[in-house]
Amino acid sequence: MAEHQHGTRAAYDGVVELYASMFADRLETRPFTRAMVGTFAELVRETGNLRAADVGCGPGHLTAMLHDLGLDAFGLDLSPAMVDHARRAHPALRFDEARMEALPVEDCALGGVLAHYSMIHTPPEELPAMLAEQVRVLASGGLLLVSLFGTEGPEPVLFDHKVAPAYSWPVDRFAELLAGAGLVTVARLLHDPASERGFLDAHLLARLP
Repeated sequence: MAEHQHGTRAAYDGVVELYASMFADRLETRPFTRAMVGTFAELVRETGNLRAADVGCGPGHLTAMLHDLGLDAFGLDLSPAMVDHARRAHPALRFDEARMEALPVEDCALGGVLAHYSMIHTPPEELPAMLAEQVRVLASGGLLLVSLFGTEGPEPVLFDHKVAPAYSWPVDRFAELLAGAGLVTVARLLHDPASERGFLDAHLLARLP
């Protein structure tokens, strides 16, 4: 495992209860994000393949939301402490420890993959391989929803995230990475969360042809 992953895993292991308390509302206070997750779930249902992975699931709140929206959802996370919390909080759902570049999922198996701010800690040079892994597990017509911090500059920006170092991305650049992985971006949503860092919240919804 890369050194930065060890650091990220340890950082999230150390903030489980605080993190869970901050996000347990399942996006009740985040209407734009909630709308994109709902749209993702609806489009996955339309494929007829209800299996969906919440990669980087954290405490499992969005895995549970996807389940409530009619998907056969399961969660995967790098942090064993997050997985343990998710299992306790949502005992009816499946959660496993896994790295996003090595998913324990068979080829072409899923109707959808949700990556909710779970790629933000990955260095830019490692993202193509990570996206290729998400594509590997998607069935034809399957959908990937990536949420990330957006920036209006020309290059990704490394910043001091409250948990672990992270990157914000020019949305066009990230869309190019999706295209390079064989995905077609079908929707984008940018909005200003009034962040002290000045970043935008960005959501890109892409489909595998």
